[in-house]
Amino acid sequence: MTVKTLIPHKKKRRTSWLLFILLLVGASVFIGQHLFAITHYSSAKELVLSASSYGDEAESNLWTQLVHRIKFQPFNLVAMILFFGAIMHTFFTHKFRHIAHKLEEKHRLRRENALNHGLRYEFDPSLESDRSFSAEIMHFLGEVEAVFFIWLIPVIIALTYFFDWHTAVEYVQGRDFTEPMFVVVIMTIAATRPIVNFAEKCLTVIARIGGLSPAAWWLTILSLGPLLGSFITEPAAMTLCCMLLIKQFYRYQPPSVLAYATIGLLFTNVSVGGTLTHFAAPPVLMVSKVWHWDTLMMLKDFGWKAFTGICLGNLLYFLIFRKQFHKITKIKEEAETQNSTAETRRPVPPWITIIHLILLAWTVAMGHYPPMFIGSFVLFLAFYQATAPHQSHLVLRAPVLVGCFLAGLVIHAGLQEWWISAVLDKVNESVLMFSAIVLTAFNDNAAITYLTTLVPDFSEAMKHAVVAGAVAGGGLTVIANAPNPAGYSLLHRYFKDGISPQGLFMAALTPTIIVSLCLAFL
Repeated sequence: MTVKTLIPHKKKRRTSWLLFILLLVGASVFIGQHLFAITHYSSAKELVLSASSYGDEAESNLWTQLVHRIKFQPFNLVAMILFFGAIMHTFFTHKFRHIAHKLEEKHRLRRENALNHGLRYEFDPSLESDRSFSAEIMHFLGEVEAVFFIWLIPVIIALTYFFDWHTAVEYVQGRDFTEPMFVVVIMTIAATRPIVNFAEKCLTVIARIGGLSPAAWWLTILSLGPLLGSFITEPAAMTLCCMLLIKQFYRYQPPSVLAYATIGLLFTNVSVGGTLTHFAAPPVLMVSKVWHWDTLMMLKDFGWKAFTGICLGNLLYFLIFRKQFHKITKIKEEAETQNSTAETRRPVPPWITIIHLILLAWTVAMGHYPPMFIGSFVLFLAFYQATAPHQSHLVLRAPVLVGCFLAGLVIHAGLQEWWISAVLDKVNESVLMFSAIVLTAFNDNAAITYLTTLVPDFSEAMKHAVVAGAVAGGGLTVIANAPNPAGYSLLHRYFKDGISPQGLFMAALTPTIIVSLCLAFL
């Protein structure tokens, strides 16, 4: 009797991936060598050129202007292609995760077959550490937070080839990573048990009007939670909203269409919810100092309109899905009945909550000074450890991944100014808001508003239009608003194969239209 052999051929797979990476690098070099007239520069200051450096201010045709800027600096086109490659990758991350799950299942069946029939296997099939190499690679490619870091590899290669290694290092070192670091810290603090419990107690007053049902919590969290972004920053508001939605809504396994509708509303509402003040939301903060906007002006021209749009979007989706909420209420009642004898957790003493709130407020106040909020974060970690019996498990993986995502986006976005500024400079007032919404879907809305401050002769109406478009479009994609990766990281496990970018876009489209109309015509 012949004994069959079952070998995963992992060495062959590793060789295939290595050859693929080498082929990608070789293709990049070939494109740079044969399709562009490469000009070598001596420093990163000559890498990211200001709009005035191209000498094409008088050019009225956008296409001609973009072609001129590519000829002036050929690396511009390479940077744009790699940037849009990363964006397209984010739209297919759920496909990679789906493939990873299939590969894991095949690997599991292979192991079981080896155990049941005594087949020869490359590794001990009883080992839990025996994982599918291909599945792990697909999982990595399917992590939205890792996408822009993955695409930094060809960016660094292209920078080194077009310029030199010193220029590549100098460019990365010259980027401002304050926001990614701040998001890591504020997410970690905002997700702690004392902060979440405090926010829950405050919102309970409103949710009690609806009998504390899932629908009442849903409306309360999505209506009032995003407004916190105007005071404690949008990443903190996003984190709190996600933690409360998990506890009061997502844990009861809502239908997929309602789950997507909820996250579409959440991302859009958080993006516009930061417009009540001038100091908290990044897209507003970028322009408030330059254009001399204050909180009173923001509240009058944006805040009440944004809140109206939030309420209208929530009400529309609530009416559409009201039958599903009845089913979720029954599921919640059954779950509470089954867990009625469960052991209650140790309460959080008020003094611990007060210290957490002080640390949260301090971090928000010091948000532009990394040494200050990072130093206080170290103290927070020590305090958390000392009060561990009253704390929940400290969530660090999600904040760190989100920080990496934003850091990668900062590096990529810095190379896109040459075409974004040209587009914003060429559109008229009537289409500027729509253009800002579209550009926001493919870039961080704070970057869009910042670039408008570099465009001279912007009227007040145009300033209003571009900020309104940037905040209104902040929920369409994961990269459209800085807090979105935080929400994605916390909620993706409640969606099969993760959150589909197409599903998110379609879910956020209706509330985006509603808040856009409110900001434009009210």
